Amino acid sequence: MVAAALVCATTVSAMAIELPPDIAKRGSIKVAVVPNYPPMEFRDPATNALSGFDIDLGEALGRKLGVKIEWQETSFAEFMPSISTGRVDAILSGFTDYASRHEIASFVDYLRSGPKFFVQQSRAAEFKDMAALCGKKVGASRRTMFPAEIAAWSEKNCGSNPIQFVGTDGSADARTQLRQGRIDAAVQGNETLPYIIDLEPGTYAPVGDPFATQFTGIALPVKEKALQQAMMEAVDALIADGTYRALLAKWKLNDNGIEKATINAGQ
Repeated sequence: MVAAALVCATTVSAMAIELPPDIAKRGSIKVAVVPNYPPMEFRDPATNALSGFDIDLGEALGRKLGVKIEWQETSFAEFMPSISTGRVDAILSGFTDYASRHEIASFVDYLRSGPKFFVQQSRAAEFKDMAALCGKKVGASRRTMFPAEIAAWSEKNCGSNPIQFVGTDGSADARTQLRQGRIDAAVQGNETLPYIIDLEPGTYAPVGDPFATQFTGIALPVKEKALQQAMMEAVDALIADGTYRALLAKWKLNDNGIEKATINAGQ
């Protein structure tokens, strides 16, 4: 009787995740992705197949919801227009939940991250702590909130010797400038930095801890409340059954896990 009760409870729980009728009828969710952000999403060099934490998570969500995930490659600039015009149902692509984006999209947050300083391994001895970054040239993608977060940290910790910020065309450009010695340090999210350090052994060294908190979320149309609820319940179901934790371990993101999905927790 206990076993039967557990099966019944599981079935009821699964049935409680209700998708909007049009998506349920179609049997798929159209999801935008830009596969250039390992380990979150990228093209496997050996097979050219989509790979990464977000890809695995998306496929697991599809199975939990009983629908197919239709990955649609696009550009970062097209993320918000694709949501507002209905070309896609969701964005699952390492997309940070910022309050400034809430007018167009609502975010089901599934990962916690934060910007982190790193330097060339050959200069690691010069940067024993974060205070050593004061007065130095620090680069980061100008398309992110990193510039504002670096400025806030510098103002709080560096006084009259502030960090000299250098805007870059993405994180890859920041790393290139760092290797070339044009900047002293760089910043990128702590969810991607371990992967990059493993990919280029002996090249980079992290400095200190993340100096701000961000949330990565699945972006969904603001008016699609039923889809938001279904996606949040599906994420929580993956957390509960251990799938989420296994994917975190697979992609070395254990430090970035959350205990429960939230909606629009980003600032």
